Amino acid sequence: MEHWTFDLMWWITAVELPCLGGLFWLVWSNRLKCDSRDDSIEDRLAAGLAQLREALSAYKLEVAKSYATTGYLKDVERRLTEHLVRIEAKIDAVSGVAVRP
Repeated sequence: MEHWTFDLMWWITAVELPCLGGLFWLVWSNRLKCDSRDDSIEDRLAAGLAQLREALSAYKLEVAKSYATTGYLKDVERRLTEHLVRIEAKIDAVSGVAVRP
């Protein structure tokens, strides 16, 4: 029985403990690498989002500058109304109905 205990102690000391130590070191170093990668990815993501926000702001400004203004829309509405009134007058003249003032 003493021989079996000695072999077991030798196995634990010579094989198991170094293997467990190596596994612990691998897991620990892998965790440190992943944490540093997470930080770099987070920094790049923040920079990308900032660039995206700037681009969106610039696009909104460009749309606001080039989009139709209220004055332009009122002018188009006035011209369309005048044109429709002329068409209505022509239809009324052709059909024989009195033209409205």
